[in-house]
Amino acid sequence: MSMVKETSENGTDLSADDIGTIEEIPEDTILSRQTSVNLVPFIGQRFVSQDAAYEFYCSFAKQCGFSIRRHRTRGKDGVGRGITRRDFTCHRGGYPQIKPSEDGKVQRNRKSSRCGCQAYMRIVKRADFDVPEWRITGFSNVHNHELLKSNDVQLIPTYCTMSSDDKSRICMFAKSGMSVRQMLRLMELEKGVKLGCLPFNEIDVRNLLQSFRNVDRDNDAIDLLKMCKDKKDKDPNFRYNFKIDANNRLEHIAWTYGSSVRSYESFGDVVVFDTTHRLDAYDMILGIWLGVDNYGTNCFFGCVLLRDENMQSFCWALKTFLGFMNEKAPETILTDQNMWLKEAVAVEMPRTKHAFCIWNIISKFSDWFSALLGSQYGQWKAEFHGLYNLHLVDEFELGWRDMVDAYGLHGNKHIVSLYALRMFWALPFLRCYFFAGMTSTFQPESINAFIQRFLSAQSVLENFVEQVAAVIDAKDQAALKQKMIRSRQKVSLKTGSPIESHAATVLTPYAFTKFQEQLVLAPQYASLLVDNNYFIVRHHTEMNGGCKVLWVPHDEFISCTCHDFEFSGILCRHVLRVLSTNNCFHIPYQYLPVRWRDSLTYTKPVLDPSSGNVQMLQSMVSSLVSEAVETDERLNFACGQLNLVLTRIKEFPGPSSGVNNNNNNMSYNNSPPDSLILPEVEDSDGIVQSFTNEPLTFGKLKERRSKRRRCSVPCCGQFGHDSNDCPLMEDDINEDGLGFL
Repeated sequence: MSMVKETSENGTDLSADDIGTIEEIPEDTILSRQTSVNLVPFIGQRFVSQDAAYEFYCSFAKQCGFSIRRHRTRGKDGVGRGITRRDFTCHRGGYPQIKPSEDGKVQRNRKSSRCGCQAYMRIVKRADFDVPEWRITGFSNVHNHELLKSNDVQLIPTYCTMSSDDKSRICMFAKSGMSVRQMLRLMELEKGVKLGCLPFNEIDVRNLLQSFRNVDRDNDAIDLLKMCKDKKDKDPNFRYNFKIDANNRLEHIAWTYGSSVRSYESFGDVVVFDTTHRLDAYDMILGIWLGVDNYGTNCFFGCVLLRDENMQSFCWALKTFLGFMNEKAPETILTDQNMWLKEAVAVEMPRTKHAFCIWNIISKFSDWFSALLGSQYGQWKAEFHGLYNLHLVDEFELGWRDMVDAYGLHGNKHIVSLYALRMFWALPFLRCYFFAGMTSTFQPESINAFIQRFLSAQSVLENFVEQVAAVIDAKDQAALKQKMIRSRQKVSLKTGSPIESHAATVLTPYAFTKFQEQLVLAPQYASLLVDNNYFIVRHHTEMNGGCKVLWVPHDEFISCTCHDFEFSGILCRHVLRVLSTNNCFHIPYQYLPVRWRDSLTYTKPVLDPSSGNVQMLQSMVSSLVSEAVETDERLNFACGQLNLVLTRIKEFPGPSSGVNNNNNNMSYNNSPPDSLILPEVEDSDGIVQSFTNEPLTFGKLKERRSKRRRCSVPCCGQFGHDSNDCPLMEDDINEDGLGFL
């Protein structure tokens, strides 16, 4: 027996209750043994998602004679890294809480089943190979109560449930004319369970079918269209479109909101089109367009309900979406591995790069290969991730052949299909296209958590649009609150490099963290000059190979064969190594993409940034943030009022046609460093004091602005003057041939 200590996702040691005592188990047997329903949970066991772990523990608990419930979590959906730990406990764990009764109200004297049982299973999220997995870090099966017999355990309400997949199949069986008993028998055969061992019975199926019949599809569709028309009359920025079939029934409907259109203008370069959910009561596919903003937060672009899953339906959805977004197609779109959707994207978005969501593919690996490969499954999965993350196509092709030969997968239909579609999911074929990091960081848990907030099998169409709007508003409020908090946090510099300081003043905290990861690794690489503008950059432990970097200082042009900048919008470690070794202390602004810049750092170049009103607004914003982050009550109030102010401002007409406004994006521009407002915590107190105690005047703002000027000369960087009157410029600093950007 040995103590096995797990480490949390962020690298910190877990608490004492995260440590389990088990026998050491070979790594390559963990995933293969997961396929057995009789397996007892063990420390280190892996799952692709929380739901997979819950279903596994449910099966184990049902065999033992108890049920489980979700208990404590660490983290929160949609905030930071989301949920990173989840506890499942026995349904009799804990003790009943005595609720105070209101005067005159008689409470039911109902005995609680909770008795403080300590049985539990804990899972923690880890990110191996940039793909999140959940591992068991704590497990106890010691109960302080009697366990139920197999005949009695099925009566527990927890086990009388249906998954969304089960509901979809029952709906399909009902349309084909099958009886309820035929449905149950067929599903028993499909799941490989004994007669009567499904997690639901005949009564549950009949109740589900009756709930479908109680839904008035035709009238609900009419109510939905009426509601959309009313919302359009109240909000001109709301957009919707629908299609009626030959029988005058609603076939498709799509909608979006004004805030979604504005978000798309800024962050619509990469889009995820999720079509993996359904409204079972109405037998319609739910499709949602999502993206990611400059703070790494999910943003909602639009929603569609489709009656049929075919190429014509998907073509209508994509064409309608482009109409909503003023015919602006995304640079890249990620979808499920759906052949009809693949053809529709090729027709409606011919210039858009189409890729498959890798997490949807990986989630099927356990069903496809676990039983086939047995104890070799874990090793094969690691090799697959190695191939997936390669940079060169030739290396991928050679490695794929070696993998197929090593595991004898020549005739496997899934391997054949994956290889035929490799250009849609393998990174060596996708690195030349921009994905905003969504292939690795845009996790399926965050998407599902967002969708499940307004999705249920019994959703009423009339209220569905309002449900989505309410979820989006709540999410925007939480995101704005997080942005305001992050904007006041001091940036932690790890290298002291001028390049790092420059990036910190331009990029959002999310993007700067990604940039910093590359910068910290850059010193581990050697930069070898081949000719005037050509470098070979390789790790110091390597003698051959490496990446090729082209650097033209005069044109401020740089590129690397790893294509990480084209792929993520963040400069790679190879480029940063070449810049640092060639005395470049500022990053060329074309390599600080506008989509990753901080909206609080840049001003929109429509008006003169030196005007008194603009400067006063900047000072007021800085003061507002400084005051609001003091307490949660202030912050919540500020966020709510700012949303109202922004909504009112957007109702005013934009700049006239004579003003250069080709890029209607208030967050981004390629303005020079003089437009930067460098965040200084030390000076913020003075601004707050002036703002709260005396009126701001243009003269005082101008005086403060001159004090806040920062020199852009790399060797200086001091405040109080700029590059025009820097004392260092009196000497000829370029006489030794040094080139500063």
